[in-house]
Amino acid sequence: MAIHIRRREFVVTLGGTAAAWPLAARAQQATMPMIGLLHPLSPDTYGERLGIFRQGLKDSGYVEGENVTIVSRWAEGQTEQLQALAAELIGRQVSVITAFGPAAYAARAATKTIPIVFLVNYPVGLVAGLTRPADNLTGITLVTGESVARRLELVRELVPAVTRMAVLVNPADPISAEATTRNVEAAARAIGLQIQVLKASTISEINAAFATVGRDRPDALFVDIDPFFTSRRVQLVNLASRYAIPTTYPGRQFTEAGGLISYGINLSDAWRQLGIYTGRILKGAKPSDLPVVQASKFELIINAQTARMLGLDVPPTLLARADEVIE
Repeated sequence: MAIHIRRREFVVTLGGTAAAWPLAARAQQATMPMIGLLHPLSPDTYGERLGIFRQGLKDSGYVEGENVTIVSRWAEGQTEQLQALAAELIGRQVSVITAFGPAAYAARAATKTIPIVFLVNYPVGLVAGLTRPADNLTGITLVTGESVARRLELVRELVPAVTRMAVLVNPADPISAEATTRNVEAAARAIGLQIQVLKASTISEINAAFATVGRDRPDALFVDIDPFFTSRRVQLVNLASRYAIPTTYPGRQFTEAGGLISYGINLSDAWRQLGIYTGRILKGAKPSDLPVVQASKFELIINAQTARMLGLDVPPTLLARADEVIE
């Protein structure tokens, strides 16, 4: 009889423990800090970079599912939805918002209290200053006026006869597009280039921009750094090849896809730094005490095969300075 009682006690105790497990897990999840990730595009092409972002978080002591939760909102190219998506994240009571490109402006308009860590081309209108950003924002910037000028100089070195250059920007991110246009125009004046600005924010508009290239025949093309352009890099590279126009791109993803030349920041480093800064905010750092990280390390990639297809002789001095030459 005593054995029977002990068995019943054991079963009851085990059942009670099992029932408590999911409750404990839910309680732990509820007390975890929550990161709201806000992006203007789709997650389809960002798997690797999200992993790098998580590594940056881990470097700061946070592992998703263990001591932090990430809630993502993707606008799928519908930038007009960013404001509503930012409001959703705020409704989830996130501890910090990590925002990309135009999403940073939507987040800024939505909250003055929740910390925001951004990754943008230019921080125009987001922070009061780079050293002490003030308010509830800080982050990483990808472009400088010097890097834009450097891209033009590299094109001139690769195609010495260039006098007219087309510039492709995305009007869906007007602040970045306008800043890039200003920087390109200033740098172009300094070296005697004429500039023609083309705009595209959809697949069909990219096709139309290249139709303009085919009609007006500029000597070269400058593609702005933009998440949408990165997602459409194969289309851009194929059209540049079809119209046989020497094109400078903002990052290695383009040259790896067959683009002629790229000069830009290593985006993997930027996403990792984004994770580190987000983790520091979760640990209690104030955004105003974290200086905006400016792009400082750039890489030059040349696709020698594409150069040969375009009939270009890459100067040995340029090849020697390249971080990578794709054969």
